[in-house]
Amino acid sequence: MTTAPVAPDRPAVLRRRIRLLVAATITYNVVEAVVALTAGTIASSVALIGFGLDSVIEVSSAAAVAWQFSGSDPERRERTALRVIACSFFALATYVTVEALRALFGAGEAEHSTVGIALVAVSVAVMPFLSWMQRRAGRELGSASAVADSKQTLLCTYLSAAVLLGLLLNAALGWWWADPAAALVLAVLAVREGRQAWRGDLCCAPSASTGSDDGPGRADGCCSS
Repeated sequence: MTTAPVAPDRPAVLRRRIRLLVAATITYNVVEAVVALTAGTIASSVALIGFGLDSVIEVSSAAAVAWQFSGSDPERRERTALRVIACSFFALATYVTVEALRALFGAGEAEHSTVGIALVAVSVAVMPFLSWMQRRAGRELGSASAVADSKQTLLCTYLSAAVLLGLLLNAALGWWWADPAAALVLAVLAVREGRQAWRGDLCCAPSASTGSDDGPGRADGCCSS
C-alpha cells in the first residue's frame, strides 16, 4: 500500500507538540495534586488522596518525557523514560492498595468532600483530551514513551471516574466503603498500565518517517486503547 509522503520537518513539529502537551499536563496536574491532597486529607478520603498522588506521579511521568525530548536524540533516552513511567505506576498501585485495605479494615471512614467531587468531575472532562492529543502525536512520531505517558494521563481519566463514583456514593448514600473500593480499582489499572509501560520499548508506534500503522509491535496491543 502506498503511503502519503511525510514533510521533512514533520518529526520536529511532532516533538514540539509533545513538549507543549507535556507542559500543559504538568501544569494541570500540579494544581490538581495540591487541591486533591488537601481535600482528601480534610475528608480522610483514601481515593481522593490516591487521586492526588496519581497527579504527582503523572507529573513525574510527564517530566520524564519532557527530559527525553529536551535532548537532541530523544530515541536514546526512551528506554529510561519508559522505566520511570512504569515505576510510577507501580508506586501508585502499592500505596493505594495499602491505604485502601487499611480503610476497609477500620482505619477510618471518609467524609463528604464537595471540593473533591468538583475537582474530579473537571478531570473527567479535561484528561481524555490531553491523553488523546499526546497519544496521537506519539504514535505518528513513533515514540513509545509518549504513548505510555498518554496512557498515564488516560489512567487519570479512569481514576477520575472511579473516584467520582465513590465520592458520590459516599455523599448520597453514606457508602463509606465505596471510597476505598474505588481506590482499589485504581490500583488494578495502575499495575496493568505499569506492565505495558515496562515493555513499551517493544511497542512499534507508527513511524513519522513512513506514515504506516503496520509493524510487529502492533500485535501486543501496547499502543492500543
